[in-house]
Amino acid sequence: MERDRPYAWSNAGFRWSVIALVVLTVGSFLVGFVVLPAVHKDFTVAGLWESICRAAGVPARWDAGATAKGKGSTDVVVVPALARTGGGDAIGRGATIAVQQCSMCHGAQGASEADAPNLAGQYPEVVHKQMQDYKRGDRGGTFMQTIARNLSDRDIADIATYYNSLPKARTAPARYSDTTAPALVRVGDPLRNIAPCIACHGGTDHKLGAPWLEGMPGAYLVAQLRDFRSGARHNDSHAQMRNMTRAMTDGEIADVAEFYARRDKTD
Repeated sequence: MERDRPYAWSNAGFRWSVIALVVLTVGSFLVGFVVLPAVHKDFTVAGLWESICRAAGVPARWDAGATAKGKGSTDVVVVPALARTGGGDAIGRGATIAVQQCSMCHGAQGASEADAPNLAGQYPEVVHKQMQDYKRGDRGGTFMQTIARNLSDRDIADIATYYNSLPKARTAPARYSDTTAPALVRVGDPLRNIAPCIACHGGTDHKLGAPWLEGMPGAYLVAQLRDFRSGARHNDSHAQMRNMTRAMTDGEIADVAEFYARRDKTD
């Protein structure tokens, strides 16, 4: 019977080497994918598989959150041309329209005192898209829909130019890598397919069509995030925001909103 066994496996030294290699591999796997991730303060996974996925930086279920509630309802295509603004005439004309139509809620200088979004310094393509969505009925809000329907495309472009010309609000935690920023703002949560907020809304990059959020009223941000999560708001192209928010808790929404709402003490 001894002659039937492979020589290498019949060698005691070889057998123990294989066993030691298996034990070392399994031990390293558990330490790297389970023990070390578990010491993080925000460790919230349930089970070995989620621990492995978290350490590897991939979601535990690729289909989680992939399909948002409701179909996207915006026909506005954001192109680089929308980010270009007009000259002084456009600013003056936009200021006149904004004072007459927008200042009651958004402030004379684009800084709201009524929990409406601050528009000072907002990217022009953002204002253009949202106003067109209101005008076409793709974004809810009876009051805003009524105003938008009475504006021409040139009116909207000039309003966008005016608000873009105003200085942006700044938040206190300008360093997004600072630990004061919520984890979802800095790094997101790959396990739940949540990208970091800074990937689109500034901090590391700005994606065309993504709004400037710093200094926005907290109550407004909370309301919008909850509406995206429930599907009540669905004018996000390709359901981007609905996919990001559907897995967020009320606490996470409040933390993200509070972070962006903080105003710079020097303002």
